[in-house]
Amino acid sequence: MEKSKKINVNGLILMIFGSIFGFANTTIAFYLMGYASIIWYILAAIFFFLPTSLMFAEYGSSLKEARGGLYSWLEASIGKKAAFIGTFIWLASWIVWMVSTAAKVWIPFSTFLQGSDQTTTWHFIGLNGTQVVGVLGVLWILALTFLSSRGIDKIQKFASFSGMAVAFLFAAFLVISLAIWFKTGFKLAEPIHGVITFVRSPMASYQSPIGMLSFVVFSIFAYAGMETMGGVTDSMDHPEKTFPKGLMIATAFITLIYAIAIFMWGISTNWHQVLGGDKANMGNITYVLMQNLGYQFGHAFGMSTTAAVGIGTLFARITGLIMFISYLGAFAVLIYSPLKSFVLGTPKALWPKGFAEVNKHGMPEKAMWAQAVLVCLLIAVISFGGKAASEFYNVLTLMSNVSTSLPYLFLVTAFPYFKARKDLERPYEFFKTKASVQAVTIVVDLVLVFGIAFTIVQPMLEGSYMDAFWMVIGPIVFAIMAIALYHRYQKKVA
Repeated sequence: MEKSKKINVNGLILMIFGSIFGFANTTIAFYLMGYASIIWYILAAIFFFLPTSLMFAEYGSSLKEARGGLYSWLEASIGKKAAFIGTFIWLASWIVWMVSTAAKVWIPFSTFLQGSDQTTTWHFIGLNGTQVVGVLGVLWILALTFLSSRGIDKIQKFASFSGMAVAFLFAAFLVISLAIWFKTGFKLAEPIHGVITFVRSPMASYQSPIGMLSFVVFSIFAYAGMETMGGVTDSMDHPEKTFPKGLMIATAFITLIYAIAIFMWGISTNWHQVLGGDKANMGNITYVLMQNLGYQFGHAFGMSTTAAVGIGTLFARITGLIMFISYLGAFAVLIYSPLKSFVLGTPKALWPKGFAEVNKHGMPEKAMWAQAVLVCLLIAVISFGGKAASEFYNVLTLMSNVSTSLPYLFLVTAFPYFKARKDLERPYEFFKTKASVQAVTIVVDLVLVFGIAFTIVQPMLEGSYMDAFWMVIGPIVFAIMAIALYHRYQKKVA
């Protein structure tokens, strides 16, 4: 087996930043809640992101040689069967994410090339826009699977490059916003009217309790994805030190950046003038705000309207390119880490002969290609299957909504059992007393249960009962599939 380069602290931080931080989360937050989103992002970090990161740091440092990541953490805490079910649900939700996002990545690419999303107008040898995007999605999955199967150092390069690109975008946004602020005499485009500005959304639909609660759920899950880093602990340089340190630095860094970025959108954007009409929506908000940033920059420095509009368009294009690159980094990690945790962590008897073997780069190549074939088939069915396939895709997405967050519930609930084990070395330990372990488990579990429950209840409040049904049935179906697979394994080894 070839010796791959080990991941150091800086590499891990860039991987986390590239996989978790979403520049678009700051623009969506400002769009939905204005300055009022800052407090919810900070509270979500305090009650969800920070405690779960501390838990994962303890899991990862104690089980540093475990190849199964999330599966190994759960197995060490609550046993094989529960670990298998929880990890299967987690993997299923990430596969659905890949299917849906393989199409979305072409929106920022189109913005980079054409100045706005023109994917619906694309055509090639008789294929319509949806079909062209589907073909590109299949090629995207195949190319990244091939490159990721060449070794963890290749994945680290993709993820680190993605992290640096997003960091560059944020730094550019920061510098340009400060330049506008200085040039306009430190005036905010979105004025502050006392404390109410930081607690009340400028959008009418988000001023109601239901609207605010839906944003709370959004802010919690804006921090999701840290558990995927568990799949690379065995590829780290001194993981018992690197993993906790990288997690803590990245946690503080991402929380701080979210708060600063949301506030700084108010320097260039007057919410009611720019976002109050029907021009902006959840899909294009990042490009609308970046285009406006460019326009306001040109205007502040005395350029003509034509020149300012040109700068705005350039900013939107550059943002499209960097958002495309950020997807590249996220996919590089997520094509490999969840699958590796599941296939290499679970008993080999579960799988066909050779399926769980690794190639000379230490990668489960056969399993990765099997996953790629499944994802590509789903993309092809959805892209070429017409209305029925489109409905199937919507159902699949709804089924994965709750499934994505359930593994967190497994990991957090399993934490006291993990802490109760006396046979494990604990190079890093934050929660040292039984009371602190129980308190953090209860608080984070309550946050997660609230988030999951509200995700299900919200469509019911809007009369979409079938949406709620599919959200509930999703994890049940995935769990039944997992139980059936595990039962087959038990019979095989009996």
